[in-house]
Amino acid sequence: MTTTPTHPREATVVEAAPKQLLIAGKWRDATGERTFAVEDPATGATLCHVADASPDDALAALGAAHDAQADWAAHPPRERGEILRRAYETIIERREDLALLMTLEMGKPLPEARGEVTYAAEFFRWFAEEAVRISGDYAVAPNGSGRFLVTRQPVGPALLITPWNFPMAMGTRKIGPAIAAGCTSVIKPAQQTPLSMLALAEILREAGLPDGVLNVVTASNAGGVMEPMIRDPRARKLSFTGSTTIGRKLIEQSAQQVLKVSLELGGNAPFLVFDDADLDAAVEGAMQAKMRNIGEACTAANRFYVHADIAQAFSDKLAERMSALTIGRGVSDDIQVGPLIDAKQLGKVTDLVSDAIAQGAQVVTGGDRHGGDGYFYTPTVLTGVPEGARMASEEIFGPVAPITTFTDEREAIAKANNTEYGLVSYLFTQNLQRGLRVTEALDTGMVGLNQGIVSNPAAPFGGVKASGLGREGGKVGIDEFLETKYVSIGGL
Repeated sequence: MTTTPTHPREATVVEAAPKQLLIAGKWRDATGERTFAVEDPATGATLCHVADASPDDALAALGAAHDAQADWAAHPPRERGEILRRAYETIIERREDLALLMTLEMGKPLPEARGEVTYAAEFFRWFAEEAVRISGDYAVAPNGSGRFLVTRQPVGPALLITPWNFPMAMGTRKIGPAIAAGCTSVIKPAQQTPLSMLALAEILREAGLPDGVLNVVTASNAGGVMEPMIRDPRARKLSFTGSTTIGRKLIEQSAQQVLKVSLELGGNAPFLVFDDADLDAAVEGAMQAKMRNIGEACTAANRFYVHADIAQAFSDKLAERMSALTIGRGVSDDIQVGPLIDAKQLGKVTDLVSDAIAQGAQVVTGGDRHGGDGYFYTPTVLTGVPEGARMASEEIFGPVAPITTFTDEREAIAKANNTEYGLVSYLFTQNLQRGLRVTEALDTGMVGLNQGIVSNPAAPFGGVKASGLGREGGKVGIDEFLETKYVSIGGL
């Protein structure tokens, strides 16, 4: 049964969040005082209105970042790190309010929102420590006649675009290394979830981030505000998380200025369960990989391939867990499944399930929209999903687990790799040799071996093939915001 509970601090946290653009350290209205509505996906009601930037507003933000770049690049690395550290501490202190704000604008239940706030903060703590570890090299030339000096310098003003599904963590994962490396930036959060980013920007201002180092533009027309900045020679870096379709367009636009580009794009994650797997552990991993963020994650398990000998037992156990989840507006701790982000996404999930059923898939549990207000879909398990079903090749981005079977290792690997995407894959087996063989054979940038969650600020996140370029997080995350300069020293 869908519930629509309320939280006593709802109005307070929404009112406290900034609603304007942040340009050159000042909160200001958009041109013409234009705004757009932010919706609560659990009810369809409007939470508030925020500034709707014009192309001129966006270029003003880029100008502020450009003007601040030289001073920020020269800023002591230790102090850059300390700003991030102070911001980290403030995020942790305000976790409850930030989580509630996220739940209201995105829909994820409060326990998950708290987890994301903590995860988001960890990127600031990680890159606070990396700011002072940017290193170079010094070497004697092979012929002995000179010396090589290699330094690392910030690439310059960066354009950052974040998605709606992790509205704070995707921001800190980009802002953290940019600040640590000495890059200024302009960030555009998703239209559906701007409030978390606006609250984060205010925390960074309080932490002492100089004016113009981070600029925030919120807009209903993403392409209209981003393309002029991408084509402007003052921009030197683009980092985007979102769909592969949009990522391809951004690569084309970035070619004109030869921007340094990093893209975290779509996924179609396979989840392999071999006949020797610990079945309970596999089901637990499946719940994590499928139901994190209501299934609205690029890392979500999208295709379940289960050995034929255990497929019935696996699907029964998974369906039992999925059907027991509590659905509702996520502002109370007893809710486990919130709404999808909007009507468009609800329609897509509905269409994908209908297509699979029409092609012969069987519904074990769920299979339809959940009643009541908002954009809720019932957690669903399907078996016998044919390879020709749309959900075998498209991201579901919802609480739907489609299961098909395999009979041997080679078949499982072939099915897993039969996609243009290559972000993450999961496999469960108690055979160490098999685990290593399959891990090496999977065409993905990340693998979860006997676990359903791979994301960690201390590890490199990213994919291959149509799932993107570059890596975020870990020791290599800061590299995306640095250029390498070689100095040849002669006359020795």
